[in-house]
Amino acid sequence: MNTLSTSPSPAQALLNKVPAITLSFWTIKVLATTVGETAADFLNFNLGIGLTNTSLLMAALFAVALVAQMRTRQLRQSLYWLVVVLVSVVGTLVTDNLVDNFGVSLTLLTPVFAVALLATFGIWFAREKTLSMHHIDTASREGWYWLAILLTFALGTAAGDWVAETMQLGYLNSTLLFAAAIGVVAIAHYGFKLGAVAAFWVAYILTRPLGASFGDLLSQPVSHGGLGWGTVGTSAVFLVAILALVVFLGMRGRARPA
Repeated sequence: MNTLSTSPSPAQALLNKVPAITLSFWTIKVLATTVGETAADFLNFNLGIGLTNTSLLMAALFAVALVAQMRTRQLRQSLYWLVVVLVSVVGTLVTDNLVDNFGVSLTLLTPVFAVALLATFGIWFAREKTLSMHHIDTASREGWYWLAILLTFALGTAAGDWVAETMQLGYLNSTLLFAAAIGVVAIAHYGFKLGAVAAFWVAYILTRPLGASFGDLLSQPVSHGGLGWGTVGTSAVFLVAILALVVFLGMRGRARPA
């Protein structure tokens, strides 16, 4: 598979438990990432649950959804994207806990998560001989896939916060920076033959800080460099958009002839 946005063969699609990598996939991914950022803040601050209780609650919900996802025999769009939304929240909270509760600096945390992700890819490849998103067709590969996804969200959160806050670029500039970085990946893939698997995972990592920066840009007060939508408004709008896209994809899938 040589392109980042094409689908696997029909035979592979029957077994693969990851959606086709299309524009819809990336759109929902960025939306889910944004929700991960704003929903975590909403539960933690707006509802006053606190970081620890929010983390425990979301980890439990993620575990239940992940078990359900792992038990299915084929791709279910709604369940898959529910897990993505929940893992985006959990990945955000992992980083937030390490920074806020344990005092780990973003400067240290970012490379630590990067090394952890690379180690995960290394072990995954050594065991399965592939990192392809088109071959998540066994329980083992799916387990490695979701571990990698969790680490991409944790890494993306740390990197995004480090750029926006530690380097003081602000939310708008951070959003533009990560969007440009994804553009570079696309150019490298389509123009310079960067492999589809490598391009997918690099883009997947970069969409996390992109979505987080964009979420902060929309939700944070104007006095803090945001647009003042608030976490409630931002989360609601993006959740509705995700739901609409997932329903559309499900209806389109059912409409296709067998």
